[in-house]
Amino acid sequence: MPLRRRAALLVAAASTLTALTTSVASASPPPAGLYGAADPTYDGVWRQSYALLALHTADVTPAPAAVDWLTAQQCADGGFPSFRADTAKPCAPKAEDTNATGIAVQALAALGGHGPAVAKATGWLKGVQNPDGGWSYNPGGASDPDSTAVVIGALKAAGTDPGGATSKTGHTPYDALRGFQFGCAARPAERGAFGYPMNGKLSVNAKATADAVRGARGAGFVVSAPTERQAAAPDCATSKNAYATLGPDAFADAAAAYLTAQLTAGGDHLTALTPGADQPTPDYGTTADAVVALAAGGQLAPARAAYAWLTANSATWAHANPAALSQLVLAAYATGNDPRKASGADFVRQLTNLGPAPVARATASASPTRSSAPATKQKKDGEDGSSSTSTWLIVGVFFVASVGVGFLLSGRKRQRG
Repeated sequence: MPLRRRAALLVAAASTLTALTTSVASASPPPAGLYGAADPTYDGVWRQSYALLALHTADVTPAPAAVDWLTAQQCADGGFPSFRADTAKPCAPKAEDTNATGIAVQALAALGGHGPAVAKATGWLKGVQNPDGGWSYNPGGASDPDSTAVVIGALKAAGTDPGGATSKTGHTPYDALRGFQFGCAARPAERGAFGYPMNGKLSVNAKATADAVRGARGAGFVVSAPTERQAAAPDCATSKNAYATLGPDAFADAAAAYLTAQLTAGGDHLTALTPGADQPTPDYGTTADAVVALAAGGQLAPARAAYAWLTANSATWAHANPAALSQLVLAAYATGNDPRKASGADFVRQLTNLGPAPVARATASASPTRSSAPATKQKKDGEDGSSSTSTWLIVGVFFVASVGVGFLLSGRKRQRG
């Protein structure tokens, strides 16, 4: 998540907490068709696209209202903003961002039947590519590995070879990614990691590394793991320029080796140090990102170990959070696990409970991976993910405010939620 979006979400969380403690009953309902009840100002398109991707992967047909909500967010020039409160009005100048557009492309391409919208959005993305071959969160800014990875996934989903998407100066997205990796000149423990650029300096960043690994594989948020294989970093003892000429798969392997080491050191999860804390706390979202990134390259053993940790420890983080639940569903898919049977939880049902009821199955013999519970009952099952009480909402806001601030300062140290 970029710093700008994280900061905005934390402000929104604080505002939400104030409103809840004043009068929970006065909270306005979310826009029709949207997943989740939180203010969509900063993450509406992001979480909606994530939810549609996850449900589609789980063989659940989203309600037409949910898909319509997303398509209505697209601007006339093809880009998507974080959220448009009034879709009858033209988009505000410079409202679109590459992250919202990139994930929306992936969702619409996966659902099918949205060719014109996908083509228009990918055209917009190609039009805001930076000379170095990468993308920034907002067009016109310096490229960053996270945004570049999101766009690579969008291009791939739309049927375009990311390696052929060259900038006006002839650079590819993979050229841009390579520029963010720490090589032989870095400390041994940092080699292979990716950094996020801030104030002209790169700092090792686990989130940037996970995103860059996925991007270097040419993968989006939906990953079907290949055959299991090991990943290794190049030998700097042999050549001090060992990283300089690596191709995408090779520098992804080096980054995957770094992520694996970090997961092992953290007890199968990644951590971040929150302000004022003496000990790091779990970084659930980046751990889920790492699961998908590692699975994309066939590093299934560490990916499955991290997924197992998530299923046992992420209930508070994921409760009533459509983006988080979507990450868990996609992490399950990437590692060959069933998201409906995760340590007694059903991530798919929890997610469907947060939005409009999905399209009903045509027959009782339809795919067994779809939820067969009636939509009316799903909406009442608070234990399966519906936020039916103000207590859970307040707990969730406190959690975001306390843990999210730490990730803001020590997880990304940069400008995206």
